[in-house]
Amino acid sequence: MTSASDFLDANRARIIDELIGWVRRRSVAGVPEHEIELRRSANWLAGALRDVGFPITDVWGPPDAPAVYAEWCAAPGAPTVLIYSHHDVRAAKDDEWEETPPFEPAVRDGRVYGRGASDAKGQVLAHLWGIRAHLAATGRAAPAVNLKVLVEGEEESGSAGFKELIEEHRDRLDADLVVFSDTMLWHADHPAICTSVRGMILAKLRVFGPLRDMHAGAVSGPAPNPILALSELLGKLLDDKGRITLPGFYDDVVEPSEQVRAAYAALPFTEEDWLDRSETRTTAGEHGWTVLEQLWARPAVEVIGIIGGDPIGVPRSVVPAEATASISFRTVPDQTVAAVADRIRRWVAGNLSDAVEYELTVSEETGQEPYRIADDHPAVLALADAMEDGFGRRPGRMGNAGGGPTELLGTALDAPVILFGTGLPEDRWHDSDERISIDVLLAGAATLASLWSRLESY
Repeated sequence: MTSASDFLDANRARIIDELIGWVRRRSVAGVPEHEIELRRSANWLAGALRDVGFPITDVWGPPDAPAVYAEWCAAPGAPTVLIYSHHDVRAAKDDEWEETPPFEPAVRDGRVYGRGASDAKGQVLAHLWGIRAHLAATGRAAPAVNLKVLVEGEEESGSAGFKELIEEHRDRLDADLVVFSDTMLWHADHPAICTSVRGMILAKLRVFGPLRDMHAGAVSGPAPNPILALSELLGKLLDDKGRITLPGFYDDVVEPSEQVRAAYAALPFTEEDWLDRSETRTTAGEHGWTVLEQLWARPAVEVIGIIGGDPIGVPRSVVPAEATASISFRTVPDQTVAAVADRIRRWVAGNLSDAVEYELTVSEETGQEPYRIADDHPAVLALADAMEDGFGRRPGRMGNAGGGPTELLGTALDAPVILFGTGLPEDRWHDSDERISIDVLLAGAATLASLWSRLESY
């Protein structure tokens, strides 16, 4: 037998090769021409799980959103843990990647570059090698706990069918605990346990002006311009204090406790370091709250897409017929998708110019509720001990700025959810030159190798 870290170090080259091989598969969510690659990615993972030792593996769901399921339940009397993550990735524009084309991964300066390297194929691979390291370090023939794995194939497109998938296979998914792995750590040298995720609601607003694109020289002035009307509305989203202006929006917001704020404040933070790692140029946002509090404990709104007129090519000098914006709301406890969706609809109806017409779509079916687990939950404390084993230092506490089907899993399975991932803010998720730190990946795998032993009596 050897230590988990020694085992992982000895297999470093193999782990990198596996990640590179998997990243090469263009498992892009929501793009029909990549449907076959999603299936190949799922089949690759199913095979990798069998290689680890899982006696039962399967691929669930439709061809355009295949999910991988596996189980290894050989520990009578021990708890059952369900591991969740995803293998689909965001679309990538080859001409915006400078280190390597997105699906031709490369190793450089201790990192693997490629789409999905960190979000979230690297996180899944940490689990596979964490199990191997757990077996090597303990001499066991099977994990100390009963393990189930569910890795979905449509998270990046909103997990529209995930609830139905869970309901369809509910009899296979019983678990005492869920480990959710689609999150970030705070810093490679200062790991922190994620104890919350924000919710998310997407809205798409189409604003209509003339019945068709009209030459500005013929109608400019009296013709309603949908870009101007849309811009005027979006400019009302935030007040001069950075607060969202939808009436009643903050009624259900639970402010973070002093304990939570103190935990965030205890993390090493400088604005210079944050700007360097996040590449965000400056800090702004809601007055009266720190950067970390805004990220993890306060709601937010972002315009993530806007189009109208002639965004590319030679301008035609027209008043456009239509302008469209995609808006993302991030929510916190105790806000709900249904309540926020209703407030969005009423706000648009009451604030958009009467000179234009509009169509508003609020995606409640893909909305995600916020989730939080107590800092002193027994499973969180077990994870803290495991992270100390894996990273060599006691972890702090943090939240996750993004969303995910965390609350859905916890509610559907009636089980607590702990969160552990190997991503970092500087990993450039959803952006060009996505990457993952190999050292953090291995430390994460060592953490998971320790966690299964620590959860044996959970």
